[in-house]
Amino acid sequence: MGHALIVEDDEDSARMIGALVAREGHSVMSASSLAAARRLVAMQRPDLLLLDLHLPDGWGFDLLDDPQMLSDTVLVLMTGQASLETSIKALRLGAADYLVKPINPQHLKGLLSRLIAPSQLRAELDEVQELWRETGRFGHLIGRSQAMQRIYRQISRVAGTAVTVFLQGESGTGKELVARAVHDLSRRREQPFLAVNCGALSPHLIESEIFGHERGSFTGAERQHQGFFERAHGGTLFLDEVTEMPLELQVKLLRVLESGTFMRVGSTQVQQTDVRIIAATNRDAAEALARGTMREDLLYRLNVFPISLPPLREREGDVLLIARSFLQDLARREGGARRFTPEALARLAAHPWPGNVRELRNAVQRAWVMASGDDIDEEWLPDGTAAEPAALRARPMPPASASVPAPALNGRHGDAAAMAPDPGENRIVVEVGTQLAEVERRVILATYERCGRHKERTAALLGISMKTLYNRLKEYRQ
Repeated sequence: MGHALIVEDDEDSARMIGALVAREGHSVMSASSLAAARRLVAMQRPDLLLLDLHLPDGWGFDLLDDPQMLSDTVLVLMTGQASLETSIKALRLGAADYLVKPINPQHLKGLLSRLIAPSQLRAELDEVQELWRETGRFGHLIGRSQAMQRIYRQISRVAGTAVTVFLQGESGTGKELVARAVHDLSRRREQPFLAVNCGALSPHLIESEIFGHERGSFTGAERQHQGFFERAHGGTLFLDEVTEMPLELQVKLLRVLESGTFMRVGSTQVQQTDVRIIAATNRDAAEALARGTMREDLLYRLNVFPISLPPLREREGDVLLIARSFLQDLARREGGARRFTPEALARLAAHPWPGNVRELRNAVQRAWVMASGDDIDEEWLPDGTAAEPAALRARPMPPASASVPAPALNGRHGDAAAMAPDPGENRIVVEVGTQLAEVERRVILATYERCGRHKERTAALLGISMKTLYNRLKEYRQ
């Protein structure tokens, strides 16, 4: 329970908002001008300030000229349109959120349910920073480099606000982890966090997946389906690879960002949504604009608070810290303890890691599986000279009807994909002309069985992520 001050010159609107706030257990006072608001603030500092931007005696922002006056007050702006200008001002002032007029009661109720005093947010952030100083971990992120410290400062600044965040970085740099860190430090932390890879969704189903659909709206729509915007209501929606979204859908996304409304496929009923958007891309946004695959107005609306993630090769000193952390995670899951030899550490530090943290994780998993003792040496690690991920290096084409060996689990005879074939079950035969998808299916399933259906080992030997392996096995119904 707290004290709320509503600064709104429209008496009917102020009365309605006051009733909603009081219904949630807060005491309420209202002011119709800046002068009246200053008098009320001097009498009792509010825990929550609902501030209209257009007032008879000036701009609502003028009330905030003295930052100490409202240093521990949750600020919510009220505006007629959620424009880019409003978002930037909300960020600059540290506003917890902003409400678009006419005020939606459900939005206001949701906002009141996640009120956290700025002082509490600062205390929690201090705890996160103390943990980072001790362990090198900032939430799910790991790193002590100057480049990552800059990322942590940006996360700390933007997490407590409601503005849209736009992440740019190469594949494998941890964009989803940054999005998760923003969510975990925000007032929406108790609500859902949903991640959507726009590039992985079928072009024919992406609108249905994001906005939902009504029963019978298209062939196969046998029931009503809630999209990501409905399922993430009150929380955070992470749109990864947003530049891969079809242009016609970008228009609808822009409408949601500006109005907080959308319609399910096959429906004429407008739905309200209250989500925070974090978007990401591994492509150059300016290049996407030039190619015509990204709408300029949508980019400007998403790019309120840009964060550029550094590749691993530019994070001096972080490689070994991250590799040791992955090793500790494997020890907890698999049991036992292993350590890198000095030669292994040198090789890890020398490799350029074009696949970034994802490639490093896969390399550590593979080295763990292949190690015969407690020491992990350099044999199963990248050689430090590769310009691309090891899994993508060109190999000689096999002769017609060649035998492709399934990787062995024991022995130390060089790269798994280049081992001499073992007799019998360690071999699969691929005929020339077999479709690549079928070759991939056979190799994955053969390796999976050879590993005793152990997913970690299978992913490590194949040099793919666990997520990719799970998706493939789900596709193969294994």
